[in-house]
Amino acid sequence: MPFSIPSFAKVNLHLRVLGRREDGFHDIFTVFQTVSLHDTLTFDAAPSGVSLTCDDEAVPTDGTNLIIKAAEILRARYGIAVGASIHLQKRIPMGGGLGGGSSNAAASLIGLARLWSLNLSDGELIMAAGEVGSDVPFFLIGGTAIGTGRGTQIEPIDDLRGGEHLLIVTPDVHVSTARAYERLRAQNLTNEEANRILRVCRSEADTRDFLGSTLINDFEATVFADFPEIGKAKQTLIALGAERALMSGSGASVFGIFDKDETRQAALKALDNEVNWRKFAVAAISREQYREALEIAY
Repeated sequence: MPFSIPSFAKVNLHLRVLGRREDGFHDIFTVFQTVSLHDTLTFDAAPSGVSLTCDDEAVPTDGTNLIIKAAEILRARYGIAVGASIHLQKRIPMGGGLGGGSSNAAASLIGLARLWSLNLSDGELIMAAGEVGSDVPFFLIGGTAIGTGRGTQIEPIDDLRGGEHLLIVTPDVHVSTARAYERLRAQNLTNEEANRILRVCRSEADTRDFLGSTLINDFEATVFADFPEIGKAKQTLIALGAERALMSGSGASVFGIFDKDETRQAALKALDNEVNWRKFAVAAISREQYREALEIAY
């Protein structure tokens, strides 16, 4: 019997780039937060092979899609001979800094493990997720969590308080993550500077009033310079009453945190004239809510 599971988006409540690694990737410190915006993946059995369809023609359905990559990693790792048919209902903007592709991959691992009766532990799933991509392990945990290293080292922390009224805006621009990292190379942080930033970030993330501290995304300055529309989106959210606003990932999405729904709804209505911006009224999803929605046992 076919079954469906949600594939939730994330925002980065904090994102610092600490330096370039020998493997060509970058060490980061980030605070991930799952939000209610989600895609939906539907799984069904197939005699052989893994096929993917999507309701959005812009989404690739071949081996370049992380859903297929995740499936092939599972098949190879556990010697799976049978196949699967997967359908993706897409709602998370592509390339918006909301982790849609990574979330889809994690949901694929969870759904296929269920379809193929693999009975994998969290540790086994996380190992497979790390092979797929940098943010994928976070989407096996959900809620609020620190990500370090390439973003694959995940440390759950107390769930965010005060994230009930978020508004995400995604301008119609494409930001290259590789280009965003390239533009940050000029920082050239020393190990001592990187470690100091890491200590400060950890201390702030451990406070229960995390949203009361300054939210930072190291990509904002260079991305806003290249794409003024994204900077405009952030300033517009603040002007419309957001208590805090920040770009997520390397863009193009920006989220605003509102104190109450009335203010958020007024902001949403005021944004009607911005026809090239996608807008989503969302809420933070706790780790418990996340794992219940994906039927992940503790």
